[in-house]
Amino acid sequence: MIGMSARDDTNHKEIFETMPVAAAVRTMAVPTVISQLIVLIYNIADTFFIGRTNNPYMVAGASLILPLFNITLSLSGLAGVGGGALISRLLGEKQDEEARKVYSFSVYLSILTSTLFAVGVLAFLRPLMGLLGAGKDTYTYASSYAFFVLVCGGVPTVLSNVLSTLLRSVGESGKAGFGITMGGVINIALDPLFMFVLFPKGMEIVGAGAATCLSNCIACIYFITVILRMRSEDSILRLCPPFRFPAKKSIAGIFIVGIPSFISTLLFDLDYIVIDRLMSGYQDIALAAVGIVLKAERLPLNVGIGICQGMMPIIAYNYSAGNYRRMNETKKYALKLGLLCAAVSVVFYEIFAGQIMNVFINDSRTVALGTDFLRVRVLATPFMFLSFFHVYLFNGFGKGGYALFLGMMRWLVFNIPMLFLLNMLAGMYGIVWSQITADVLTVALSLFVYRRYERRAFPSAKNG
Repeated sequence: MIGMSARDDTNHKEIFETMPVAAAVRTMAVPTVISQLIVLIYNIADTFFIGRTNNPYMVAGASLILPLFNITLSLSGLAGVGGGALISRLLGEKQDEEARKVYSFSVYLSILTSTLFAVGVLAFLRPLMGLLGAGKDTYTYASSYAFFVLVCGGVPTVLSNVLSTLLRSVGESGKAGFGITMGGVINIALDPLFMFVLFPKGMEIVGAGAATCLSNCIACIYFITVILRMRSEDSILRLCPPFRFPAKKSIAGIFIVGIPSFISTLLFDLDYIVIDRLMSGYQDIALAAVGIVLKAERLPLNVGIGICQGMMPIIAYNYSAGNYRRMNETKKYALKLGLLCAAVSVVFYEIFAGQIMNVFINDSRTVALGTDFLRVRVLATPFMFLSFFHVYLFNGFGKGGYALFLGMMRWLVFNIPMLFLLNMLAGMYGIVWSQITADVLTVALSLFVYRRYERRAFPSAKNG
């Protein structure tokens, strides 16, 4: 495989400039959607296999680590989304050398932040476990799982996700999606092997943590190998020496988009934590039901996010290149595709909500309550997609301030306060209805903000 100066340069120009819009979006989005779904499946698989031990303390110990694991995903957004969006815009402006420096800076930034996070978790493991609620029965399980997943696996997890996003930024969505998918499949395969064969009884959670760590290391090695094979003197994805920083404007551009992505991911997780805490005030069955629903609803959500991630590099490239016609055609096609998938998901979940709940649990009371919850929560799917869609548009434009504003409004002004308000007014069903109520308000605000920006930024373009 030769470098970006020949085949790969032609590849990103074809996808970003000449390929029919529908084909370009599908080329970028399909591998991303598949990888999103595989990641979702392997996140559920860890919980599933640990649950086979019938040890509630082990299950609780693994669950307690989720907020910390999600911080690694936030760090990936800081360097990956911020750097990737900027690289696509720089390619649109034909600033290949600056794009190369941004790539290097993003890689070094991801290694630095993930290393500091892993060292911090190791140094403050005991107080962190206490802060997350680990008691004497769960501390050993939680700390063991955290050691493998966060301390040993923190750097490869972050670096894999960052390299995947950076590959996508130059049009290599297939390679990016394959790497993430491969890591997820390997994790699913290694979980039962490590938990029930290689590690002794009572150490299943250690096996699950080791399997996750190893699978992320393998995925990271894959990405490094792919990028090394693409290396040439003119390649965009070629590391510059650490002291060759990009321009101050570019560094600012990385953080302007990366920080909102980082914060939005954290606030998304905070919303789920609040839902669990509020639902815990009702019967345990309600808490179990909503926990399953929150996992099940991620399927259409991850599809929508995959479409947005595939769309963003094309939007960013053509925005900087001044090709507003192609940019808007891309926006319209991705919007139609995402809304179509959301509509199909709503119909599917409304019809098969009970069967979906039965996949996770056989208790009739939990299934009945979860079926009601799922049928309500899924109604928000089109609005959730529209909310993410506008954030990704602004990230593609390099307007992180707009993305941060919409993210903060969505979570801190609409979603989380709506949870408390509707819980107070309507009880546990109010908690379930809060999502669609808040997202309708978020979409109305997003459309208003985008239309105002559109009229100002593209006064002579036909934006439709």
